[in-house]
Amino acid sequence: MSFDYVARSFMLQEILKGMSLTFRYMFRPKVTINYPYEKGPISPRFRGEHALRRYPNGEERCIACKLCEAICPALAITIEAEPREDGSRRTTRYDIDMTKCIYCGLCQEACPVDAIVEGPNFEFATETREELFYNKEKLLENGDRWEAQIAANLAADAPYR
Repeated sequence: MSFDYVARSFMLQEILKGMSLTFRYMFRPKVTINYPYEKGPISPRFRGEHALRRYPNGEERCIACKLCEAICPALAITIEAEPREDGSRRTTRYDIDMTKCIYCGLCQEACPVDAIVEGPNFEFATETREELFYNKEKLLENGDRWEAQIAANLAADAPYR
């Protein structure tokens, strides 16, 4: 043991350095947030709960091209479609198994009409697995609920697409 090591141990230099650091940060503004009551900022590119969007006239955007189903690496999306009387195709079934989803965002990138998006909601915990099997109605409901935020996020991200 060197004399320097013994002197530092005896003088409690490490403890004094630690205490000085503690006192320095004690009087600074706090950086933590009170989570359930305060929310931190979320990026416009955040990938949260899925949603199906509608046009402003209320018609659903999905044209049943099935690109999202084809590109999904987890095979979490199932789509069935039928032609309508006016000749356009629309989905009759649009299911997402959120237990399989890896939130990669490829479905959103593949969609030519921005019908399927990953919205800003990250608080969608459930008590059972069955609640994480989203059908078309649940996805449209999410889209209606978050449309203003989703549109703002897509507009903010548009220059980078």
